Amino acid sequence: MSAEMGPLSFAVSRNERPRTEAERAEVLADPGFGKVFSDHMVLATWSKDRGWHDAQVRPYGPLSLMPSAAVLHYAQEVFEGLKAYRHADGSIWSFRPEANAQRLQRSCRRLALPELSVEDFVASLRELVAIDHQWVPPADSGEMSLYLRPFMFASEAFLGVRPADVVTYCVIASPAGAYFGAGLKPVTLWVSQDYARAGEGGTGAAKCGGNYASSLAGQLEGIGHGCDQAVFLDSATHTYVEELGGMNLFFVTDDHKLVTPELTGTILEGVTRSSILELAKELGLEPEERRIEIDEWKDAARSKGLREVFACGTAAVITPVGELRWDGGSADHRGDGPAIGEVTMTIRERLLDIQYGRAEDTHGWLTRLA
Repeated sequence: MSAEMGPLSFAVSRNERPRTEAERAEVLADPGFGKVFSDHMVLATWSKDRGWHDAQVRPYGPLSLMPSAAVLHYAQEVFEGLKAYRHADGSIWSFRPEANAQRLQRSCRRLALPELSVEDFVASLRELVAIDHQWVPPADSGEMSLYLRPFMFASEAFLGVRPADVVTYCVIASPAGAYFGAGLKPVTLWVSQDYARAGEGGTGAAKCGGNYASSLAGQLEGIGHGCDQAVFLDSATHTYVEELGGMNLFFVTDDHKLVTPELTGTILEGVTRSSILELAKELGLEPEERRIEIDEWKDAARSKGLREVFACGTAAVITPVGELRWDGGSADHRGDGPAIGEVTMTIRERLLDIQYGRAEDTHGWLTRLA
């Protein structure tokens, strides 16, 4: 379904009982991730006969759904995740929101949902941040930010397998502390042989909840083996590395290549992933997208042919990988070197410096929200 002509006009209904300054300060002192939400949210409705309409900013609170709402039965929904960062001058920015908007459109096409224009997507973020700007942590608060979660779901009340004729779009916001509250540390990964995140022709390239639900069993398996996350392989041969449950993977080789699994239709195209590929050449690395066999990873890890391995995503930005475990073996990438590799740290710091306005944005990645 194609995008509707915009722009949407957002009616504003302020929360009559917002959090006090003291309550908000208490939350921002230790926000965690996804636990507490700001005072308002964005809502808009799409219907087959009217297109997008009734856009509004209103108090954060429960949504009313009929038990027969299509999303509850057929999982027709998509979402995005991005952050709002406060810069030293008090202004508030987001990192490549247009890329998130375009990915949401691709997800919508795959899930047979109506597309929201890039213009309206960015406008919805601006509207929410404008009214809840006090929830964006100060610039000197480390790696804190306001996490923005736009999502869309089939809200029509019906039991029948077809694209819904009524759809709801929503944006909520949650202050987020540093992902690694106790300091950045390498994670241990488990190779999942029995579970796949997505299959050929499926929804792997879309950002929909079903992909994350299908990763949970593998994640639990990994935790059962003392690991932090699971690595998923292709569903057809269980040979090629794809991604974690919610993060893309990168490998730094001895010959200064930065290698990541190529997009095959079963891997989510991360915004952080594409940004890292653009930064690679500036850092003296040769970016390479190709299929990577799990045995290649194991052999390189054993022989120390891999300098570094890291995962990337919106929430953690960059997560160093220390050890890979599988049924019958393991390999530690670090050897006698530092716990966190130089390339991993350089890329992480470069991204954070751009996002928080500490370095010049030569790529035009930042969009001002307030």
